[in-house]
Amino acid sequence: MTERNISIKVPILARVEGEGALHLEIRDNQIERLQFSIYEPPRFFEKFLEGRSYTEIPDIVARICGICPVAYQVSAVNAIESAFDIDAGPWVRQMRRLLYLGEWIESHALHIHLLAAPDFFGCDSGIALAKAHPHEVKRGLQLQGLGNELLRLMGGRSVHPIGVRVGGFHKAPDLMAVERLLDKLHQVLPEAEAMVDWVAMIDLPEVRQDFQSVALSANDYAIENGQLKTSSGLLLTPEQYEQHFSEMHAPHSTALWSLCDGKPYLVGPLARMNLNHSTLHGADAHQFSRYAGRFPSLNMFDSMLARALEICFALREAIRILEQYRMPVASCVDVEAKEGHGAGWSEAPRGLLWHRYQLDESGIVRAAKIVPPTSQNQARIEEDLHQSLQLFGLDRSEDELRLHCEKVVRNYDPCISCATHFLKLTTVRS
Repeated sequence: MTERNISIKVPILARVEGEGALHLEIRDNQIERLQFSIYEPPRFFEKFLEGRSYTEIPDIVARICGICPVAYQVSAVNAIESAFDIDAGPWVRQMRRLLYLGEWIESHALHIHLLAAPDFFGCDSGIALAKAHPHEVKRGLQLQGLGNELLRLMGGRSVHPIGVRVGGFHKAPDLMAVERLLDKLHQVLPEAEAMVDWVAMIDLPEVRQDFQSVALSANDYAIENGQLKTSSGLLLTPEQYEQHFSEMHAPHSTALWSLCDGKPYLVGPLARMNLNHSTLHGADAHQFSRYAGRFPSLNMFDSMLARALEICFALREAIRILEQYRMPVASCVDVEAKEGHGAGWSEAPRGLLWHRYQLDESGIVRAAKIVPPTSQNQARIEEDLHQSLQLFGLDRSEDELRLHCEKVVRNYDPCISCATHFLKLTTVRS
């Protein structure tokens, strides 16, 4: 075998949340240096929140992400309601879960069919995949559209919804709208189940690694709240988060990285499925049993199957909630502001999202901290790139190395932008 010294530098990765780069140096068929960096420009959202009334926070944080606005809204209201000592009640909790289900469906369907799956069919884009597999891609876009309809039902619109407020919702949907959407969900469920079988048949690389899974856990499959659970045995409340989780600046990146007790960890659908599959019941448990041998999984490429299973779970859960839907006496509870601090979280499609707020006696935000899933997975992504490239084989062609790196990054779906075919390599051989 010919020994090669390779330096691969990607100074700017297009279509990434912020700005990303990959630097890979191979000497004597060993990785000498590997750095995955996301150069995220200052967005100042935490500072934007200071001096704002608690009533404004749900709408402001929704603008942090166009794909996961509900995640930011729900984590925020959970934290603020904790500070105010408010229990919004069972109807609000169920409706927040319903809204969140729509976000899971639309986000997962988009990622599977347009961003991740093309890698495994030799396609360079979702458009190319649609030409080769038109039924499967059309089905995926139909699922995404239904997720958006769920968002509109509870949030008023599918992008940056405006229905959420501290204490509940601004408005409850009427029974006729609920019935119309319920019919559509029933009709598409068999198609979603077939989608899971299609994803499960995709030939994936066998790359097994040792990593820690982190996700919320509850009696039911956790989404809008719960306790934090780790595969290492931790069980935490939102207020205990900073006792074990810390943020740091990597020297080669301007984005914050998160560590759990000093080590990288995984958040997102694979972590959730690894930790919470035992809470699935009924049809969800029956469907999962067909693939139970793959979970808990230490192969990050099983993330796509975890997303597919979560789509079916979300559809069934949405049907269950809508079938029991009743118009409430009021769509929110009374809120009385008071001085205090509160922490809250929820499970965004891409993983755990934690918020903390300090508020004064008038409900004005004096300090805010937000830890999104993307930053929490960054250290794990770099660790994964290093380990999986060694297992993949460094004697491959540069195109093969580049594509493998893309596949690894896309497993994490760190953002709608950076989960695309983004790596443009310039290679210098020495």
